[in-house]
Amino acid sequence: MGTMTIDGKRVTFTDEKNVLSVIRNAGIDLPTLCYHSELSTFGACRLCNVEDDRGKTFASCSEVPRDGMVIYTNTLRLMKYRRMIVELLLAAHCTDCTTCDKCGDCSLQRLARRLGLKKVRFENTKERQPIDYSSPSIVRDPNKCILCGDCVRMCAEVQGIGAIDFAFRGTEAVVTPSFMRKLAQTDCVNCGQCRVVCPTAAITIRDNAEEVWEAIADKNTRVVAQVAPAVRVAIGDAFGLPKGTNAMDATVAILHRLGFDEVYDTAFSADLTVMEESKEFLERLESGEKLPLLTSCCPAWVKLVAERYPEFKDHVSTCRSPQGMFSAVLKEYYRDEENAQGKKTVVVSIMPCTAKKMEAKRPNSFTKGEQDTDIVITTTELSKMIKESGLAFDKIEPESADMPFGIASGAGVIFGVTGGVTEAVIRRLMPDHKKDTLKMVAELGARGEEDFKEFTVPYGDRELRICVASGLATAQKVMDRVKNGEVQYDLIEIMACYRGCVMGGGQPVNAGPRTKTARQQGLYNADNTTIIKKSDENPMIQDVYDGILKGKEHQLLHNECFI
Repeated sequence: MGTMTIDGKRVTFTDEKNVLSVIRNAGIDLPTLCYHSELSTFGACRLCNVEDDRGKTFASCSEVPRDGMVIYTNTLRLMKYRRMIVELLLAAHCTDCTTCDKCGDCSLQRLARRLGLKKVRFENTKERQPIDYSSPSIVRDPNKCILCGDCVRMCAEVQGIGAIDFAFRGTEAVVTPSFMRKLAQTDCVNCGQCRVVCPTAAITIRDNAEEVWEAIADKNTRVVAQVAPAVRVAIGDAFGLPKGTNAMDATVAILHRLGFDEVYDTAFSADLTVMEESKEFLERLESGEKLPLLTSCCPAWVKLVAERYPEFKDHVSTCRSPQGMFSAVLKEYYRDEENAQGKKTVVVSIMPCTAKKMEAKRPNSFTKGEQDTDIVITTTELSKMIKESGLAFDKIEPESADMPFGIASGAGVIFGVTGGVTEAVIRRLMPDHKKDTLKMVAELGARGEEDFKEFTVPYGDRELRICVASGLATAQKVMDRVKNGEVQYDLIEIMACYRGCVMGGGQPVNAGPRTKTARQQGLYNADNTTIIKKSDENPMIQDVYDGILKGKEHQLLHNECFI
């Protein structure tokens, strides 16, 4: 523990890693554009500069706190300095703010307003660069890049992909894929985490909302929505609800008001995934082949395996993701003329994940030559649609999901957090549903905010070796150890996004540690209040197996090809 003086006030500190953290803990909102606590310190924007008692200025994000320091955060010199930095950034920035995708949610825009900048004195002499629309998931506009490096560090450090980096020097510096290629020509996995940390609209979600509006407007089209579990605990962020609020019932009601004909909970097909994946897991345990089983719910992770660990392709579960399963089941249901009622069916998937846009277009997401998931929109896109419609999210009368696929178990709901798939599968393997058993399963080690967890589960006369990881850099460390024979597991669950789908690339951003924890807890709370806890106890699941899926289980629920 030490003390320092900040703006004339004595402040204590303990294990804060930099002066910036001490300042913020003292209640001073020092601006930054390049600092994220989960990324390495870059010190590029210099907005967090402070002044010591000798007149020296330094970046507080890269300075270690020392006992006895005396610093000032808002001297006239510093305020002029910050205004100049932001003005220069704006001078080299595409300022079509009124039509920008991040208008009102842009960190640079907020800073300019906060610092009182009303004009830019310098001319933008930078040559306009083409916008990259090649990715099915995200759009990259280099004209709005401020060279903060957030996306570069996220892609390299947390995801271990390195699809983008800095190129050239000085005034010619840019952030780009190598050799100025299009994003689709790289090994980008479409996770969208670069978009999460981008302070401007240099990287945004590829918007498919207009396609949804067109489908809704067609009277000969039935528009069916499936809503992923993680959406319910994040969409409220866009409408001022307390963090982690379970807003599923309000979301269903809003979607009906927007014009969707049917609204379902993807947690239902998560139950299907549990049934099929647990069955596949037991078959592999019995044969001793193709272990460890690698989960297949995360499309960014599956793409990583295809590109960097092709020798493990046969280890990936053949199960489609919950999105893929539900879309295939819905399309099959409406192939029946009585159910179709002469209308074309369009399945809209509402996901926390940008990579789901890529997954929908993969060859293994087609059945009988037809694309199962027609349109994928993210939580962020849905919130914009709601705002555009003028509907008051916080005042809508809640509604339940539609039948015949309107019932889901708590096991399906927790798919949205890291470890949720594993916990749901373990619940399925347990012979009873007593509270003590479910509590024991919850405490085995799948839960928690760590990016790496390993534990064992007693099953019969053996111990199942389990690994749960999130963040693709961590996933690659796990797979390298497995590949080198350093460790052995029976089941490995990987989520590309740190903490799972609740922090997916399509979720509302500006989510700090408390928001992340609240979203996780929101899903666990939803599980706690769900009557049905295990996927095999969902009565609708057996009905589907006896009806639509009879004789078609493999065709509709499993992948014919890897990717």
